[in-house]
Amino acid sequence: MKSANFDFDWLVIGSGFGGSVSALRLADKGYRVGVLERGRRYRDEDFPKSAWQLGKFMWAPALGLKGIFRMALFRHALAVSGAGVGGGSIVYSNTMYRAKPEFFENAQWRTLGRWDKLLQPHYDTAERMLGVTPVPFDSVSQQLIREMAKHFGTEDTFTRTPCAVYFGEPGKTVSDPYFGGEGPDRTGCTRCGACMVGCRVGAKNTLVKNYLWFAEKRGAQILAEREVVDVTPLGAADGSEGYRVTTQRPGAWFARDRQTHTARGVVFAGGALGTNELLANCKHGGSLPRISDHLGELVRTNSESILTVLLPEDRNTWNDVAISCSVHVNHDTHIEFINYGRNADFVGMLYTVLVGKGNRITRPLKWLGSIALHPVQWLKTLWPVGWSRRMVMLLVMQALDNAIALRARKRWFGGGYRLASTQNRDKPNPTYIEAGNRAAKWLARHTGGIAQSNTLEALGNIPTTAHLIGGAVIGEDPASGVVDRQLRVFGYRNLLVCDGSAMPANPGVNPSLTITALAEHAMAQIPAAGDASTSMLAERARPAVLPVANATDAA
Repeated sequence: MKSANFDFDWLVIGSGFGGSVSALRLADKGYRVGVLERGRRYRDEDFPKSAWQLGKFMWAPALGLKGIFRMALFRHALAVSGAGVGGGSIVYSNTMYRAKPEFFENAQWRTLGRWDKLLQPHYDTAERMLGVTPVPFDSVSQQLIREMAKHFGTEDTFTRTPCAVYFGEPGKTVSDPYFGGEGPDRTGCTRCGACMVGCRVGAKNTLVKNYLWFAEKRGAQILAEREVVDVTPLGAADGSEGYRVTTQRPGAWFARDRQTHTARGVVFAGGALGTNELLANCKHGGSLPRISDHLGELVRTNSESILTVLLPEDRNTWNDVAISCSVHVNHDTHIEFINYGRNADFVGMLYTVLVGKGNRITRPLKWLGSIALHPVQWLKTLWPVGWSRRMVMLLVMQALDNAIALRARKRWFGGGYRLASTQNRDKPNPTYIEAGNRAAKWLARHTGGIAQSNTLEALGNIPTTAHLIGGAVIGEDPASGVVDRQLRVFGYRNLLVCDGSAMPANPGVNPSLTITALAEHAMAQIPAAGDASTSMLAERARPAVLPVANATDAA
């Protein structure tokens, strides 16, 4: 089947970091590209002014809420992510660290190449495209985190965040400062702190201001509010004759408006949660049965815990970007201070008094004991008004080798499959991080504040993660992974996974920059449209495993 007979050469499912990179680079190479995104397209002025504007902030389309913030509850983790054109970039914290060394040395992929060297040029490209720069100012949060680091004897680990924000002159709009005037106008950061509620200023370097901006200028079409529900090969079972992609209106109870598009190749980039859901439905529903049985394994939470300290008064901790600083309190534990700005009191409903280590039986009992001992503190946490002006949130991350798995379970109603979590038997994901709790307790004592746990962690022993990754990981073969070292799905032609699903280990830092670099790496292997003959990708014979010392990037 000739390319002209397809609606697109490539369809990209998702418009987050991996999807946006894929859209631009494929368009650069001369392909006709379509991007399918389940969320809405937001202009800067469309973002919510307050997290209480649930229709714009929360993603629950079945309830009519099509905002930018998605929560998915599993037995072993609460995963939060973004929804909308631009994916996670419209709701994330702009934080752009490179992965810790342990990530590159993880046994899952270290025999496949010198990944720190392979990704180096792609990290450089990603930082340039996303306008990454260190936070240029001091703040109350930075002062507090320095004091905390001094207590733990780790002052030398203090870092101002490498941040994807246009700082410029606060509130002043200028012509594109990044791409020689070819990009959109930008407005200097006003330090309102509302990065994760949605940047209404125009300072945040979301993907719609760089990768997606140029992808559309090069002809890529973004089809918003279209949820992909099936991907199936046309003709040959390995997909070498193309794919049919079926979409519908997200959250629709009736009149789902199902549509189909055809493409020579497909890139899965719906975020770790979206991609794992879709791949599981395609595999177990029979559309893509060759997908490795390893699907859903090695799902990571970045070994995270999210705690807060409610300060006794407004100390202007919100007058900042979302994350402007971090420290290590020990070798394994990286802590960032977060804020949501002044108008995110809704998020405070997710937190209660701090609860220590335990299980699903003992932690609720400890919670009741804490309330009995400190009833006034508990009562103060129940009143949400003013919470986001007075809190400091601690994002605790580790690069340790632990995981959960996501298993496909047949839905009782409506057809298809849902995902259910199980713990990894050999290296279970932690539900409590002692170093993080110690840090929260110290900060509460130091400021006269109240240390808080996420309510689900306190009552259900369920940790929260903003960085769910893995499940369709890079491996040597289908017995150990879902995609190869070029992020191509084992068993299929012209089928890739270019998002956090492919990440094989915990990076120990915010993963967005690494997802971007991995997608750049994958796209660098695809020939230009004029160089392709009968297939856009090289023949799918498995490449030999490269010796570590000789591994090079084809880019």
